[in-house]
Amino acid sequence: MPLNGDLKSRFRLQMQGAMSLNVAYIGIVNGLFAALHRHGAASIEVMAETAGMDGEYVRRWCDAAYAFGYLDEAEGQFHLTPSGLAMRPEAAESLMPIAVQHMLSAHMAERAAALMRTGVRPGEQVLAERETILPWFGPMLEASFARFFERTICPAIPIFREVDARGGLVVDLGCGNGWYLRALARNFPAVRGLGFDGFAENIAQATRLARAEALGTRVSFQAKDVHGLALTEKADLIAMSRALHHVWEAGPRDFLVSLRDNLQSDGAVVIWEPNWPSARRGLRTPGAQCLAFQNLTEHVQGNHLLRADEIESEIRMAGLVTETYLFAEGLEVVVVGRKVS
Repeated sequence: MPLNGDLKSRFRLQMQGAMSLNVAYIGIVNGLFAALHRHGAASIEVMAETAGMDGEYVRRWCDAAYAFGYLDEAEGQFHLTPSGLAMRPEAAESLMPIAVQHMLSAHMAERAAALMRTGVRPGEQVLAERETILPWFGPMLEASFARFFERTICPAIPIFREVDARGGLVVDLGCGNGWYLRALARNFPAVRGLGFDGFAENIAQATRLARAEALGTRVSFQAKDVHGLALTEKADLIAMSRALHHVWEAGPRDFLVSLRDNLQSDGAVVIWEPNWPSARRGLRTPGAQCLAFQNLTEHVQGNHLLRADEIESEIRMAGLVTETYLFAEGLEVVVVGRKVS
């Protein structure tokens, strides 16, 4: 039976959308959107020199970026369209994270396709298999979640204000490029922060960005595995932002107990996770489809997404008193586990 023409057309449009994001990704990671924005308008030769790129690659990228509407051209001078301006990482409401997430998703899909035959789960190092992806992983998360964290989550959860009032220490496990601690430090002037991450690239980014924001005296970062935590100063708050599922399958109970033992007597853990639906039909609700794909790619890394009730239960079993907050129509959950003397 012939394929329905409307269906074929719809999937061709989706393919063109994917190609458009490929073109955008190339321009983002090579600084081409940023270089052209600085010039206002520039020739291919000037763009290549400014960005430090090969001229013939830049020529072909310009053709593709023009075709997909990121650039316009007049008398050999290119300039950014509104779509091109929005792809700049520094743009307000930047579209950069969409292009980076698209490329990461394509990489993870290819890895999942190959690994399904063997069942091998290579772990988080797959994030570093493509040299252009890992440096943009932190900026992608920051652009996707930092504003939501500052505007929606922080005002709703009292523990952040409590820790600020006593000039407390916040420890961020799996800190990435440090966006979570930097956001806290911007909003709570007495908070001190210490971030740990297993990727040296992330720690270098976090340190550089904290210094650029003049936060380097209040927040610091170390390349360190989050297991076997032994803090020299017990924390007022231990945070894991979308990272608990990375350690869950090794056994959450002992891990959460170790977090509890590294807290001050009135400290708390704050766990923020995507909220896996309790029933499969929930995956077809608006916004949840991405969770289904993410869960497939998490399996490659040795992880799986968690339900809110699973997180609550394990935190309580670790001896902490829980408070649960749902955001984004239930797609995001924050569980606070307080240590009570």
